[in-house]
Amino acid sequence: MPLRSLITKRSLLVPFRHVFRSFTSKTDGEDRITKILKEKFPLASSLKVVDISGGCGAMYEIHIESDEFRGKRTVQQHQLVNQALKEEIQGMHGLRIFTEVPRK
Repeated sequence: MPLRSLITKRSLLVPFRHVFRSFTSKTDGEDRITKILKEKFPLASSLKVVDISGGCGAMYEIHIESDEFRGKRTVQQHQLVNQALKEEIQGMHGLRIFTEVPRK
């Protein structure tokens, strides 16, 4: 049996195990966290919040670029984000934070 036929037949036998959510719309958690961070970091030039738990709100990834981080070490920048999200973090399993200072 040709390899192409074998791959096609096998792929039909493997159950679909992964459910991917559409990235065209934000989850309620992404919207809530984005709103909080925009209020706490009004100088943010870039902000991206992604629910990386598949939409259940257990884990988020945050990318934020703000002048409020200027002169602070990375750990201090992350502490500011953690403090801003203190209430929301209590219900999470994990949080990945990426901070940057805008280039002048």
